[in-house]
Amino acid sequence: MKELKDIQFGTQNIILQDNRVKSAILPEKASELTRNIIVKGDSEILGAVYANRLEIQQGGLRVEGAVFASSEIHIDSNAQGEVKFEKCVATAGPLVSRAAGCSPCFCSDINAKTVALYNAFVAGSIYADEVTLENCVVIGGVFATQSIAIASSIVGTFNTPYIQMEGTNYMLLPSAFSVEKMAAAAGARLFNLTLADLGALFKGAPEAAESGKIEIDVQSDEIKSTLSDDEQQKTLRSYTVIGKVLAADLIDTDKFQNHFLLTAASLGPQLLKTYDLGLDKQGTKPALLTEERIHHFFRGILDGKTPVRTLDAKFNLSAFVNGK
Repeated sequence: MKELKDIQFGTQNIILQDNRVKSAILPEKASELTRNIIVKGDSEILGAVYANRLEIQQGGLRVEGAVFASSEIHIDSNAQGEVKFEKCVATAGPLVSRAAGCSPCFCSDINAKTVALYNAFVAGSIYADEVTLENCVVIGGVFATQSIAIASSIVGTFNTPYIQMEGTNYMLLPSAFSVEKMAAAAGARLFNLTLADLGALFKGAPEAAESGKIEIDVQSDEIKSTLSDDEQQKTLRSYTVIGKVLAADLIDTDKFQNHFLLTAASLGPQLLKTYDLGLDKQGTKPALLTEERIHHFFRGILDGKTPVRTLDAKFNLSAFVNGK
């Protein structure tokens, strides 16, 4: 990044280009509540941000503090460069990023009226009324009060009344939920990575023989439940591999190091030190759990550059009981 200049501002809209803001950008009087922030590239904000509208016309941008915009947060479709939010991001309106040349990184949760992301990495969870994800990685959950559309993405889990899916998608947790039946496009596939040996894949080591991804058939693997009390009744559909996970409890899944990897990914910059998963496959360098490496790792799974073996559906129960 080029050398940045300090900037001071008043009640007018704030335009950042090659600037470093050493403090928070917060309103001090009523006239500043409607102030917009426009980022034209290569800027840093070392504190929290409040704006009426946050528009990112060009990266790079790094924001160390939490961000709230009362109307919307928008990354222009022609934006390029790195955009990174290290704390939670929220808006009372839409949060939109469809830039093909930009891969925004959200190191914590997103809370918005609607969320539409392309090629993004979210270490936390997404909370919104409507969520659209394409070619994204969300380590946490995607929770929507109305609908979710997922295309060629990785998510931890999801919970929504209505879910659409297309392309090849992955889940990191055993179960996900919807009210209505999933609307899956032709050729859409959903894999669960709960029993994949993510730790070995991250280090570049061979995967454990009893590990692997599990394909969820959105027709046969759907479990429909009816929940009721004295006042109301509700139908819930779950897309789950929990039966396979319970059987696999006989396997020592701790050695997969999945939980450690996902926890490090979700905590991100909140960690006081950088942890590792041990030595890499060469046995010379530690496999550091940095945000950049974790992002690159999951992007490799999504793009097919890091193939994950398929779990063998056959196993000998007596062999597991006897520890063989």
